Amino acid sequence: MATHTEPARFALSDEQEELRAAVRALSEREIQPHATDVDERERFPIEANEALSKNGFHAPHIPEQYGGEGADAVSCCVVVEEVARVCASSSLIPAVNKLGTMGLILNGSEELKQKVLPSIAAGEALASYGLSEREAGSDAASMRTRARADGDDWILDGAKCWISNGSESTWFTVMASSDPEKGAHGISAFIVHKDDEGFSIGTHEKKMGIKGSPTVELLFDHCRIPGDRIIGEPGTGFKTALQSLDHTRPTIGAQAVGIAQGAYHVARDYAKERKQFRKAIADFQGVSFMLADMAMKIQAARLMVYSAAERAERGDPGATALSSAAKCFASDVAMEVTTNAVQVLGGAGYTRDFPLERMMRDAKITQIYEGTNQIQRLVISRALLRG
Repeated sequence: MATHTEPARFALSDEQEELRAAVRALSEREIQPHATDVDERERFPIEANEALSKNGFHAPHIPEQYGGEGADAVSCCVVVEEVARVCASSSLIPAVNKLGTMGLILNGSEELKQKVLPSIAAGEALASYGLSEREAGSDAASMRTRARADGDDWILDGAKCWISNGSESTWFTVMASSDPEKGAHGISAFIVHKDDEGFSIGTHEKKMGIKGSPTVELLFDHCRIPGDRIIGEPGTGFKTALQSLDHTRPTIGAQAVGIAQGAYHVARDYAKERKQFRKAIADFQGVSFMLADMAMKIQAARLMVYSAAERAERGDPGATALSSAAKCFASDVAMEVTTNAVQVLGGAGYTRDFPLERMMRDAKITQIYEGTNQIQRLVISRALLRG
């Protein structure tokens, strides 16, 4: 099955196809050789970070006026997809940089953008995103982290968890309740710097997959930040959080597509070489149909992801539901494809001699973060019932 069979509306431009080829070549040359070591040693993929930064692929979404590439949303998905094809942990570098800065780009002041974005665009800093808490995951609006004005400053107290790349980042978009009586309407968004007084990194999580992306707690103990580091007006933070997710959920969908594509390639190539009963196992209908299903579902997921990214960027009505659908569908496909790819290889797929067991472990998180797939279905069903 061809890699791209999109109808005209969804066909990538020549520039986007060139981008795909460039990122794929870079990923295979400078990221893939380290992917196993990154996973087994649970270390941050410094080689990938250097390679992506050197080539402008670490945060391609940042607008040109702040030193970035100004890449469109679909191009950003292409970058994440191609890196994830060889190393899911490394693909979180551009994905999390986008998550950590999207709210600022959408709703931040010009002064704050100028303060934060150039260092990320230059590859001198990473960004992370702090919304979830131990007791406020899917129910993020029930967060307990508090923010109070103190003169010209803000004081933050509380903790955030499940922060991707948190121990490597310099800048953090953090949601905190500045008016608890108002619930979701009392949440505000702030930019925190790693050197701010009262800020520290807490527990490092021990995870099933994406082991090269450090997942940590953020701790705020009377953390003092300048007053101009609020994003938008007080009380608009939850709206900013949801707007950000409209733009970044397709990015996670792209990561899922990339993981699935990588697993499919391994399974297909193995099936063509592996012989049983005197012929390649790819010649058996049971295996060939599995490969056909993988290819069909990956392509369907890819088209949905690209469509959702494009519509979110345009601000189209219905973008929220489509972004949720793209993330949900693509991540379910990634889990199914990686599981079946392991099956195609049989006992070999269950060993660490092949990357499929890593891909299967990495795929699982795409069904969970940036909103579980149960929450995505809730978003989609509410949109459908509203008509």
